[in-house]
Amino acid sequence: MDWTRGHVIGHGSSATVFLATDSPSGDVFAVKTAQLSQSQSLRKEQHFLSSLASPYIVSYRGFEVRREQSGVMMFNLFMEYLPNGSLADTIRRRGGQRLDEATIAIYTRQLLMGLQYIHSKGVVHCDIKARNILIGLDGEAKLADFGCAKWATSQTDPIGGTPLFMAPEVARGEHQGFPSDIWSIGCTIIEMGTGGGSPWPKTTDDTDPISALYRIGYSGESPEIPCYLSEEAKDFLEKCLKRNPSERWTANELMNHPFLKELNCRRPCKTEEVHSESPTSILEQGIWRSIEESEIRGRELVRSDGWEAAEAEEQIRRLWMISGEPRWEEDENWITIRRKEEGEKNGGADEPEVKKCSNYSKNNNNNSNWGEKKRGSGGEEWLEMELGNISCGISRNDLGDYSCRNIISLVNNNNPLSFHTLTPIFLPLMPTIL
Repeated sequence: MDWTRGHVIGHGSSATVFLATDSPSGDVFAVKTAQLSQSQSLRKEQHFLSSLASPYIVSYRGFEVRREQSGVMMFNLFMEYLPNGSLADTIRRRGGQRLDEATIAIYTRQLLMGLQYIHSKGVVHCDIKARNILIGLDGEAKLADFGCAKWATSQTDPIGGTPLFMAPEVARGEHQGFPSDIWSIGCTIIEMGTGGGSPWPKTTDDTDPISALYRIGYSGESPEIPCYLSEEAKDFLEKCLKRNPSERWTANELMNHPFLKELNCRRPCKTEEVHSESPTSILEQGIWRSIEESEIRGRELVRSDGWEAAEAEEQIRRLWMISGEPRWEEDENWITIRRKEEGEKNGGADEPEVKKCSNYSKNNNNNSNWGEKKRGSGGEEWLEMELGNISCGISRNDLGDYSCRNIISLVNNNNPLSFHTLTPIFLPLMPTIL
């Protein structure tokens, strides 16, 4: 397979995920890479993914072993690329706010459809959580990361997964089967319903995994069900979080639970429009740039706004268009602009006139015209500007920490940050002056 490795888009415990491009077609996909000598988990994932095919499972595209230029042998697993990221990313983009119950039900139904499929093939996932669920372009949830998966009939595979999402019987080291995945589904619903919160909020598996496993396995407790959920959702969670695995409902039974049956869960979940963390095709890669951060965090990709070369007037119009329709009664950040009406007398000291700016402006590299510092009739200091055929004035009192002289100085010195510095001031004006 002729392909080119791109930038890092994710890190796991034993592998790194890169964006990759198929050289002949230009198609973009994901490649999960680990050193061959440390690729046991990745080779297990390849083994299971190659035998599975479902709309609710991340798609397998092949694998290869090759020697890198450094001389190290690497194992590469090829998978479909999903630019919306993981379910955990979806929650994070909402600022940690919990998902609404209808969305939770939609995702849960799709996850159960994925579980129905892999369980019918005799596969136990063993590590279901929001970070291991990817979101497709149409908003569908897909199971991913099969590095801990096992055959249900296996008696030799070690127990694996994330401690805080393990079922009690798994925490005790007894057995890891289909009911264990159902328990993890319940913990993932709590993640969605709490905005990314832990199913065991007073326990951390990172700092004290032994205590976490002991509490889950032997305390007799179950994760706390959020009180604000509906009765149907609470009952659904109770069916998932039975401590006795024989009492937990199966994926087939849960599909018929009222929590899923009474909601319109057949339609794809509509995701919020966001800038993806990586390009979705080879054609987009030219408008991206990478920013190096610490080795711990790795590299993040930030989309270039591509507006530096645009004229100031076009920049402002585009900023206004993406800001949404104004909510006049709610937004407290609007700056009042007063225009002189025909026949109206000039205001006094408390109500200075906004003069029209036309002949005393100066050009700058943003192709805009900025007026010199002027004064209203009552001694009020004003900054007056003209963009093309648009004129407006702004009171010194409305400029906050900025002075008229400082703003003009920024422009006259061709400061590259001047436009972006002034955007918070002029953006609220756009619905009025455009």
